[in-house]
Amino acid sequence: MHAWTLLSFFLFTASAALLTWMITRKDESSSSEGFFLGGRSLTFPIIAGSLLLTNLSTEQMVGLNGAAFNDGLSVMAWEVIAVIALVIMAMFFLPKFLKTGITTVPQFLELRYDRKTQTIANLIFLSAYALLLIPIILYSGAVGLSQMLDLKGLTGITEPVKLFGYVMQPDMVILWGTAILIGVMGSLYSRFGGLRTLAVLDTINGVGLLVGGFMIAWFALNKVGDGAGVVAGWKVLNAADPARLSSIGKAGQSVPFSTLFTGVALLNLFYWCTNQQIIQRTFGASSLAEGQKGVLLTGGLKLLGPVYLVIPGIVAYHLYASQGVRADQAYGKLVFDLLPAPLTGFFAAVMVGAILSSFNAALNSTSALFSIGLYHHVINPKGSEAQMVRAAKIFVVVTAIAAMIIAPLLAGQESIFKYLQKMNGIYFIPIFAVVVVGMLNRRVPAVAGTVGLVVGVVTIALGYFLPDGMNPVTGLGIHEFHFLGLVFALLVVIMLVIGAVKPRSIPWELVSGNTIDMTPWKNAKWASLALVLVVLGIYIGFAR
Repeated sequence: MHAWTLLSFFLFTASAALLTWMITRKDESSSSEGFFLGGRSLTFPIIAGSLLLTNLSTEQMVGLNGAAFNDGLSVMAWEVIAVIALVIMAMFFLPKFLKTGITTVPQFLELRYDRKTQTIANLIFLSAYALLLIPIILYSGAVGLSQMLDLKGLTGITEPVKLFGYVMQPDMVILWGTAILIGVMGSLYSRFGGLRTLAVLDTINGVGLLVGGFMIAWFALNKVGDGAGVVAGWKVLNAADPARLSSIGKAGQSVPFSTLFTGVALLNLFYWCTNQQIIQRTFGASSLAEGQKGVLLTGGLKLLGPVYLVIPGIVAYHLYASQGVRADQAYGKLVFDLLPAPLTGFFAAVMVGAILSSFNAALNSTSALFSIGLYHHVINPKGSEAQMVRAAKIFVVVTAIAAMIIAPLLAGQESIFKYLQKMNGIYFIPIFAVVVVGMLNRRVPAVAGTVGLVVGVVTIALGYFLPDGMNPVTGLGIHEFHFLGLVFALLVVIMLVIGAVKPRSIPWELVSGNTIDMTPWKNAKWASLALVLVVLGIYIGFAR
């Protein structure tokens, strides 16, 4: 069984790498625009495929299915509400970002506010990516693959191992080893290719991921239905526990319905509209129309997300809840138990592609933030383009090594996806508030951006980490996501007050800095309306 699994794994991985090399071998990546933005040549299928797979890494596949294992269908909010955020990105944020010709979100903050605001935002992004996002990608990937490929059985590591004077349990040895292997592979991909190389590889793996994800959902429902098909399996799940198939999250669950209008909405808006790791793909669009089509196509594909990101977790709960399986282990165990060995290898290869995609996207964005935001402005302002790209590639290696060290330390979280969303709020909310106010109010001065970032990060961090007696979240008895909504509102008020007391002497103007065609896609409004109506239909259809 292991031989077939490994054979199919290596065949798919090698084929994807070879095809990517053949397509992109002549690409220019020595300049910053070529390396970070693919020469601004990306078309809508590549943008959509890259956006989808950058998002669909193991923190989604493993983490969101783990959340569904705990709470059922209501966690689909992270997929379905994302569609609304993508519509807003296509219609409001993307035209403004592309018009400026920026490479990073902090660059926009420098244009709108000042260099200090940009530097603070750069440091926030770099800290969050290096210490939170990239380690979680490695950790969740290692956990998923170890279950999927039965690495304990494959490697024969079943006894404690003594390393550097410490005794490590078998699971931790495998976790460390897998995280390091993924980190090295991802660093090589990111080190030797620019954004277009990563985007093409994303698209190839994206096709495999969708095929494999739907395949898992089909096998899972068919298993529950005793081979009678997916409809029979769904009926069994509904009969066993209908409350778990409701789109309306209840109090005590990770996503209560009311939070869809506060923290969940804001986290989605930041993620799809201002998160450097994600929207850097759209900055490489060959035109505004191509960018809008790519973003809206991603929205259409996200509507399918609950099928392969939520339903398998619900099935895993039905099958394994009584066996003591942890939430974040459930998806990998389901894949290993249900798929034939050759298909397990194929899907594991696709998962590695998904891991590498998000890992590479985070590394590429981190290197862009470092080289353009810090190296070019602070460390070596007179450096050449080649020096800037070289510095970015060195920084990638340093960040990857740090992530490999941190990743295994995340073991023991109840739900890695819940932990990720909680910690994301620390920097998502302040940056999103500063960007939104800066776009909507032309009079808010530079100091407001600095105050918004600092006050936001400090307030949310205090709300998360102060002891219960001093903690505003536990003291008020409100949900963490409602707390994020309150902080967002507070930051907006503070910035507007500063703008009223000390407004800019000259209203800010959005100056064009891009040469691409900025003609909007003629069908963007109709496509956006259709996506919003489908989202409403899904929630109404599964409301219980």
